[in-house]
Amino acid sequence: MKEEAFQEAVFKAIFGRRSIRRYLDKIPEKEKIYKILEAGIWAPSGHNNQPWRFVVIWSKEIKEKLAELTTSAYIIKQAPVLIAVFLDKRDMYHQIKDHQSAGACIENMLLSAYALGLGSCWLGEILKNEDKVKEILDLEKDRYELCAVVALGYSDDKSKRAGRYPLEHFLLKEI
Repeated sequence: MKEEAFQEAVFKAIFGRRSIRRYLDKIPEKEKIYKILEAGIWAPSGHNNQPWRFVVIWSKEIKEKLAELTTSAYIIKQAPVLIAVFLDKRDMYHQIKDHQSAGACIENMLLSAYALGLGSCWLGEILKNEDKVKEILDLEKDRYELCAVVALGYSDDKSKRAGRYPLEHFLLKEI
């Protein structure tokens, strides 16, 4: 791929991706989900510790239980696939840096989902019920720390993309 075409593709993905909250009743191919997970594990991490772990959730029964734990219930119930993203405390070395790494992992997953024609939504409000999530997913409570749940599926979202403030709003200064 020529440099200009590569740059264009990267920026198209970054600027084109948005949170999708409504999904078609169509199950994404398992190969696409694994490709998304692969993209996630290629995120940077401090000391290359790669502390992230995933639970891929296809089960409607499990999704129903998780939906009871969040105000984003309609997204969780409707998404054909969920990926719960955790940090493995045995592989963590610095909580803040490891959470930053998990954020990079999740963003890689969101961008790769978009590249594969899938919609996604990063759900964080469910974190308030982390222990219940781990119980539903049958995970060791003291070993794993929930970072997010990512909803995935083919988009049926007709809503407009959220806008952004201009760069000047965020730029404190140039020195």
